[in-house]
Amino acid sequence: MSHCPAQHPARFVFIFAFVALAAGLNSSLNADEPTTNTVAPVRARIGFSYRHDQIPEKPWSIQLARISRSRSNLTVQATLANDHTIGLATVSQQMQHWPAGQGRPLAAVNGDYFVRYGNYAGDPEGLHISNGEVVSAPNGKSTFWVDATGAYQLTNVTSGFSVTLPSGDAFPVGLNEEMPPDRAVLYTPAMGESTRTLQGTELILEQVGDRPWTPFQIGETYAGRIREIRTGGDTKIAAGTVVVAFPTRLGPRISGLAKGGELSISLATLPDLRGTRTAITGGPALLRDGRRTDFRGEAVRHPRTAIAWNRDDFYLIQVDGRQPQLSVGMTLTELADYIQKLGCTEALNLDGGGSSTLWASGQVMNNPSEGAERPTGNGLVLVMTGDPRGRTTNQPVPLKNPPKETGK
Repeated sequence: MSHCPAQHPARFVFIFAFVALAAGLNSSLNADEPTTNTVAPVRARIGFSYRHDQIPEKPWSIQLARISRSRSNLTVQATLANDHTIGLATVSQQMQHWPAGQGRPLAAVNGDYFVRYGNYAGDPEGLHISNGEVVSAPNGKSTFWVDATGAYQLTNVTSGFSVTLPSGDAFPVGLNEEMPPDRAVLYTPAMGESTRTLQGTELILEQVGDRPWTPFQIGETYAGRIREIRTGGDTKIAAGTVVVAFPTRLGPRISGLAKGGELSISLATLPDLRGTRTAITGGPALLRDGRRTDFRGEAVRHPRTAIAWNRDDFYLIQVDGRQPQLSVGMTLTELADYIQKLGCTEALNLDGGGSSTLWASGQVMNNPSEGAERPTGNGLVLVMTGDPRGRTTNQPVPLKNPPKETGK
């Protein structure tokens, strides 16, 4: 059962839910707040707000969560389905396992496209960096990342990941993914208990002396010593180790390796992302420098998830779809135009369809098109790293006047 948008003579019907931190923050509506066609939201004093935008003519049901970029204690962070390891989990489940030491989650959306089935279910298709740890390699597509100075970036990122043998022979390498027949793959503890491979030759590497080691960071180079060489696949990733797996086709090129040899692992990218703490890939980019990009795609309406920002604010945006009585979804062009009207200058489309979800204050705020949340591989979270009242709990900030039950 889905709820229908209320009929209203105005073009835009806004339902606002505002953040309050009890008595210390007064975010109540002003008595003289306008009640004409366009109603402006009251900015919560902590710099976060949530808004439900309903446009009956289409119809469209849109969820928006916003943080002020001027607040140093408000950040954007990436989340992985199983906290620190690759897998599948709903956005709600990801928030239930959010690490207490990383601040208080205010709102979250699903993230990158991902592998849905098989041994590598949950593997993000592109680059994923959580809390400084690189978990998945870039794939050349549009990527949102926060650079070492804290600036937001939107660029295509290509991989220069490689492994160099003691002989000097170098191999391009993937990261925590299904091994193709012609390329090596590096598996770190973020993969889980084992590599899940089916065949090939696998090198178990350990730290060399006191040189930097896991968790691996983007742009850095690491030295690893061969602890063991195994064949047959599915090698265990023991504590303090990583595994480099070579497919059978590359076997002759590594036949001279022996226990104790040292390999060099490079996690270089173009552009150089060294120092990046958060990154997530999507696509296509919708806006750059305030202008719609020359993206290509079918002009079909679907549920959508996107992120967008300008000099002042950062938005999580979710559009319901495939529900004619509630929301038909948007084409990419409609989504870009809508975001442009918000005043954003940069925007990135993320995974949509049944994955499209926006969570805030402990609950899913939209109507997922499949009737319930779909497990996804990763997501993006708006996080408050400090609390105006000094509380240390990481429980979600409650919304004032939360939206009505959606009938999910």
